[in-house]
Amino acid sequence: MSPPKHGGPEMKVMLRLSVRALLPLLLLAATAGAAQADEPAQPPSRLQADAKPNSGTAAAAPRLATPQALGEALFFDTNLSFNRTQSCATCHAPEHAFTDPRETAAGLAVSLGDNGTSLGDRNAPTAGYAAFSPPFGKSPKPGLFHGGQFLDGRAPTLVEQAGGPPLNPIEMGMPDEKSITTRLKENPDYVAAFDTLYGKGVLDASKAGYKAMTQAIAAFEKTPLFAPFDSKYDRYLRGEAKLTDQEELGRVLFFSKQFTNCSQCHQLNAQGGTPEETFSSYEYHNIGVPKNVEARAIAGFKPQSRDMGLAQNPLFKGKAKAAQAGRFKTPTLRNVAVTGPYMHNGIFKDLRTVILFYNTYNTTNPARHINPETGKTFAPPEVKENISMTELQMGPALDDKRIDALVAFLRTLTDQRYEALLASGR
Repeated sequence: MSPPKHGGPEMKVMLRLSVRALLPLLLLAATAGAAQADEPAQPPSRLQADAKPNSGTAAAAPRLATPQALGEALFFDTNLSFNRTQSCATCHAPEHAFTDPRETAAGLAVSLGDNGTSLGDRNAPTAGYAAFSPPFGKSPKPGLFHGGQFLDGRAPTLVEQAGGPPLNPIEMGMPDEKSITTRLKENPDYVAAFDTLYGKGVLDASKAGYKAMTQAIAAFEKTPLFAPFDSKYDRYLRGEAKLTDQEELGRVLFFSKQFTNCSQCHQLNAQGGTPEETFSSYEYHNIGVPKNVEARAIAGFKPQSRDMGLAQNPLFKGKAKAAQAGRFKTPTLRNVAVTGPYMHNGIFKDLRTVILFYNTYNTTNPARHINPETGKTFAPPEVKENISMTELQMGPALDDKRIDALVAFLRTLTDQRYEALLASGR
């Protein structure tokens, strides 16, 4: 069964300190002109890192000299929530691979809002490697969409995603953009930084000031801190590490077009086994995930309600909406071994269970249809329409040796600074 969610308090302190210590090496220098662009000119891992970090909230003005440094201060600032208790980092904690480590009445499946009572119905995805998702749009594959942010792509880019949680009533709970810019103006260092980077008096115009805030946060999220590409797998590609026999078997199986279907959805680069692979096509698929009945009930959703995924994106209407029911964005597999629970609703606690679930589409053996976390047959799909059967049924059934090899390989995708979480039984 699934081991404890995180390491002990000493491990948490060590990771928190080590992550903050990395920032001077990873934050980026930028000009005020560059702050106006919504998207980076190049992937975050290729940017130059020389800007200085800040403490959790705004520090002295000289330290907020770049959009990335300002964005870091904003990312950790609880003053941007209604009750001043929640920041971006609350649900995307750097020491926990940018996921939410807080236990709720629904366990770790969903996140608690700033008001201390509100719960969502989706598992907070990692903010790590999020900058590599392309803007939301049509996939090269007919009938599919890809990219964007959030599990339903409702934010086309990282900039727009950064503007979502502060105004979400069940997250940070601020009433409007003006209330945010008013909070920002409480801090004179913020005012000076925004004036320098985004134009004199930008915070006096709530819409412009709010957009500047989201641009700064997105700039921070595009730094190498979020995408270091330094896992054991990356080091293996560079000849700096050797995979075990089990990990190597998992690697071969993962990229195989004959023995598994993994790379059908979890491969971005044209060729498998190439550097800076994010392990996601960012396409939207319905893979038949069961409803998390307990989490939805605790969060106050009606028993008959369903999370319709991409169909809840306001871009879709009518027949187009129905065609997207149950589809969710394919997540990155970077740090997957330390970012459970799994699926869009946190229904599975253990990574091996996830692979067993996928295997149900390829085996007729009734014993292989048992969810080890419940001891019962895997529950039916929450949304039975639009299931991606073509992708799911590719490849033969997997035996335990191959399932364990895939788990072993997925563990090698853990960023180096989180490898201690693997050792502690995350």
